Amino acid sequence: MRITIIGSGNVATHFAAAFKNAGHKIVQVYSRNLDHAALLAYHVKAEPIDNLEAINTETDIFVIATSDGQIDLLASALSIYNKTMVHTSGATGLATLSQYTELSGVFYPLQTLSKNREVDFLTVPICIEGCNETITKQLLDLARTISNKVYLVNSEQRKILHLSAVFACNFPNYLYSVAEQLLKQNNLDFDIIRPLILETAQKVQQFLPNEAQTGPAARNDTVTMDAHLQLLGANPVLENMYKLISQLIIKNQEAKH
Repeated sequence: MRITIIGSGNVATHFAAAFKNAGHKIVQVYSRNLDHAALLAYHVKAEPIDNLEAINTETDIFVIATSDGQIDLLASALSIYNKTMVHTSGATGLATLSQYTELSGVFYPLQTLSKNREVDFLTVPICIEGCNETITKQLLDLARTISNKVYLVNSEQRKILHLSAVFACNFPNYLYSVAEQLLKQNNLDFDIIRPLILETAQKVQQFLPNEAQTGPAARNDTVTMDAHLQLLGANPVLENMYKLISQLIIKNQEAKH
């Protein structure tokens, strides 16, 4: 399939590479910053452009992989080409595209993606939604060329997936940074806690989170929790966060019995 990538960020970079590796032709890479477009285009042997008027119409699909705030404007501009058009957002509904074209869909990767870290795209869940059966089949077929985990997910379900991903990925990553700060303040290296983080992530591959929960709050160890709160006394924000999360864990454990 001939594919035009709209965007040059993390998601665009990984999709472009995955499509190319699967044997698809990346026709062009568009970015408002031509240098950014050129860098990605070089790696996937595509033409870089920074003007939508320079779009090559010999393409089969536009993959809009930009920030959510740009999707509506880009969809409006690209609709004149009458090509299949998808966005890759978890929080944006299909209607944002379908108001401009009947050839619309969603191609959402449920994974945290960074330019400087490779992922095995065959393991990345791709959530598909199409505006009709023909588009849905086209997108399913395309998704299955780059991933072994392809799902039909509608716009409302996708919003919940995106929200769940924030709790499962973005919030824990912030908590990792809190742990890093506490360690650094006490002349301890973050490397010492990496095996714990890895085991925690691996454990939920085998058990449900409730089954894997450990720690002082899980066993309602008030002595240890009080000692931790004393250590956090100089930082009321972290102290309150510790209290809130501990209380939620205690209630969660009580609900199991």
